[in-house]
Amino acid sequence: MNLSDSQTAGEMPRRVSAMEAVLGHLRGAIERGDYAVGDKLPSEAELCRRLEVSRPVLREALRALQTMGLTVSRTGKGTFVVSDGAVADPTFGDYAASDLLEVRRHVEIPVAGYAAVRHTPEDLDHLTHLLERMERETDTTAWVAMDTLFHLAIAQAARNPVFRRVIEEIRDALARQSAFLNELGGRREQSNREHRAIVEALTDRSEQDAAEAMAHHLARVESTLSTIVRPAHRTDPSPEAEDQA
Repeated sequence: MNLSDSQTAGEMPRRVSAMEAVLGHLRGAIERGDYAVGDKLPSEAELCRRLEVSRPVLREALRALQTMGLTVSRTGKGTFVVSDGAVADPTFGDYAASDLLEVRRHVEIPVAGYAAVRHTPEDLDHLTHLLERMERETDTTAWVAMDTLFHLAIAQAARNPVFRRVIEEIRDALARQSAFLNELGGRREQSNREHRAIVEALTDRSEQDAAEAMAHHLARVESTLSTIVRPAHRTDPSPEAEDQA
């Protein structure tokens, strides 16, 4: 399996998953015009045969293409190309990424500060337990579920029910975005480090450090998202992988 060529300077190369390889192949074909706008992609069975991957791997890649705004799925008809370039502002559930980030910056940064001074010992125990579980977890689906719980727990620790209600409202979109960034941006270990910095600031009851740690976390989310949707003008990796599901 080829290695990703988009690592941050100084970081170890990250192994490309089977889903990433399939996504890179299909995205490249669309951007080159092999599949033009309006074209229908081959059936799932045909793509699985050609690319030598399982159907779950293919379906994840197809979902990512839709999130990027390259394709649309029409029930009973198949998947059609609707753009030859990824949108700069993908949609997660009911919300655009830019809208999510704007709200998160205005809500979660001050919430982290409030949580630092208002949390109870039980709040801190819960967050610490979640963080430890996330640091051990290797399954993306399970990790994403705990990621949303982590952010809800911080809102809870701020002791204002309105903050928690806001996070609850965008919870599904946050989970979709988290899964997208982890599958395509290898964000899990980095997120764990950022989450630990937030918990350490809460432990110290430092309002400023907690707000700054959350601001850094959200900035990294935005940076990774921008990297993923940037046009991919490179030789795409082979979809044949030992990482097949």
